[in-house]
Amino acid sequence: MTRRAALGSAIALGVASTAGAAPASHPRPLVFAHRGASALRPEHTLGAYAKAIVDGADFIEPDLVPTKDGMLVARHENNIAETTDVANHPEFAARRTTKTIDGETQTGWFTEDFTLAELKTLRARERLGAIRPESQRYDGQFQIVTLDEVIDFAAAEAAARGRTIGIVPELKHSTYFASIGLPVEDRFLAILAAHAYTRTAPVQVQSFEVANLRYLRGKLPKGGNVRLVQLIGDPAQRPADVMKDGGTLDYRAMVSPAGLREIAAYADIVAPNTRMLIPLDADGRLAAPTSLVADAHAAGLQVCPWTFRPENRYLAADFRDAAGADARNPAGSIAEMRRYIALGVDAFFTDDPALGRIAVDGER
Repeated sequence: MTRRAALGSAIALGVASTAGAAPASHPRPLVFAHRGASALRPEHTLGAYAKAIVDGADFIEPDLVPTKDGMLVARHENNIAETTDVANHPEFAARRTTKTIDGETQTGWFTEDFTLAELKTLRARERLGAIRPESQRYDGQFQIVTLDEVIDFAAAEAAARGRTIGIVPELKHSTYFASIGLPVEDRFLAILAAHAYTRTAPVQVQSFEVANLRYLRGKLPKGGNVRLVQLIGDPAQRPADVMKDGGTLDYRAMVSPAGLREIAAYADIVAPNTRMLIPLDADGRLAAPTSLVADAHAAGLQVCPWTFRPENRYLAADFRDAAGADARNPAGSIAEMRRYIALGVDAFFTDDPALGRIAVDGER
């Protein structure tokens, strides 16, 4: 089987199961481009998505937040102070404000205070600055893009390259946006339905909240091309919708065997932080693996950890080299990903899909 055919088979298998079904078995785990190739291009731009696709990503990820006029745009957070040049636009200076979102107080500029037309006058910039100089070189070159534009871009790339490119959107801050009159779920479903590509191509919808995924499960056809991903945050914290309702469910309980069985009632995949699968010891090295992968598979869930990053500062101490905390360390990143792949994960998020591709397939 050719690599292209194998990837196509893996993607097909990746959308075969439904909530509560036994997880599909992949010949190799799928590579998810975290915010695009965000180690190399400003995140959530067409440049980042193009680079991810060239580098072999199976899925590209648009995190989604709404604009004032109800459009869904690709930004990791609704606060765009760090990821755009909005601070350089004097016409928007008065919109700098402080808000509390999911219990966190932030100061900056927020997408819900701008129309899409206004956001289109901004340009993206690298969030991590000097840590990622290659990406920083592209500051000012790319617009903020809508979900519609991401879908059209993925469809065009899929047609040009002759392979399916999955989309793994995350619905951000659903409870907060509903509280200000900008609920995102029905807007999101309408956009998927409006595009021929997302009516058939693999789509995996993520959230750190629970109620929005349950809502989507009730709206989506069983056995369709859209699957649901329960993201897992800090074990001691609770999902934002649980906090708002005064509930006690925290992420630690959600990844217990009983919690995973509950997730399987409405989702297909569980997505924990990498260190919940293999934690770090006191020296920052990988310790013994937990049972989370086996427990999730036993509950009928696939497992997709986040996020592998190629710089030394983000690697377990086992894999760092002597080039400095901010230096790229491709060999170390590949070696770390392979330790997690050996646990039997079904997919994983990486900021550098080219390295993820090598970790899965070997040297190209």
